[in-house]
Amino acid sequence: MSPTDVISWLLDSDPALRWQVERDLLDAPPSQWEATRARIPVEGFGAALLAKQDPDGQWAGGAFFPAGFFDDPANQNLPGQPWTATTWTLTTLREWGMDPAPLIERGTAELLAENSHWEYDRSLPYWAGEVDCCINAMTLANGLWLGADVEPLATWFVEHRMEDGGWNCEWESGSVRSSVHSTLNSLRALLIHEQTTGGTKATRAARASGEEYLLERHLAWRLSTQELLGPWVDHFLYPPRHIYSALRALEHFRLAGRRDPRMEEAVSMVREAQQSDGTWLQQKVLPGEVWFDVDVPEGEPSKWITLEALRVLRWWNEG
Repeated sequence: MSPTDVISWLLDSDPALRWQVERDLLDAPPSQWEATRARIPVEGFGAALLAKQDPDGQWAGGAFFPAGFFDDPANQNLPGQPWTATTWTLTTLREWGMDPAPLIERGTAELLAENSHWEYDRSLPYWAGEVDCCINAMTLANGLWLGADVEPLATWFVEHRMEDGGWNCEWESGSVRSSVHSTLNSLRALLIHEQTTGGTKATRAARASGEEYLLERHLAWRLSTQELLGPWVDHFLYPPRHIYSALRALEHFRLAGRRDPRMEEAVSMVREAQQSDGTWLQQKVLPGEVWFDVDVPEGEPSKWITLEALRVLRWWNEG
């Protein structure tokens, strides 16, 4: 495909993706992309996910796992977890850029406060979060989106930052070193908190510390051995869920409006993954039950990854 063909290919997509192409790659006027974005809750992927919501405000009857998931011993041997429960579904809708108004009109935040509790500890109400950094990051961001009172969760991230500057979901099991997965997900939520509320001195400092943790590693390398952080660093996937990659890290810094020379190696990884036809491939599909597929199988050109890669490279090149 020529560059023009790639854009045409991207535009032939669900409103959840198309509006971002119009805004971020074509510089379309707000009247155009806002009209496309307004279609998310009434057609395509967004409408289909909204239709799956339970009367009690949840999806699949659970906060992070579907209802009854742990009652079946066979589920403990699955290659991946289900991605259908409330937290994953809300995160997907939010990250697609859907206006939260339809969910607010349904009283979703209030219903979840009343009916949803974490599988980790049923005494924990939904908007209070639990102990996992990635789960709490999604809950903080989703709560801000829906207008729930989640300010204590922002403070939670300040209190649970590791000495090396980042976060690790395994802190409760004794881990004292940060994880890039946990750190990036925490940073994404803290950025949304700051953009929504202005943040506090402590949360802004925590975000700066976490970003430096990633930048010290050039978004890609282990400090101790200078080896790749992991095989997932330069293998891009959609939906990424909680998985770290150089592309997702660059997208965070794009949204934060922060460039740094230490990102150049990660940018090169994104450039090198582009195919001769101008697209990027789906390089991994996480196993697990989904409501429906929103992207292509492994090895095929991915519109979602191509959008994000082109957007990141445009931002980087303009800088």
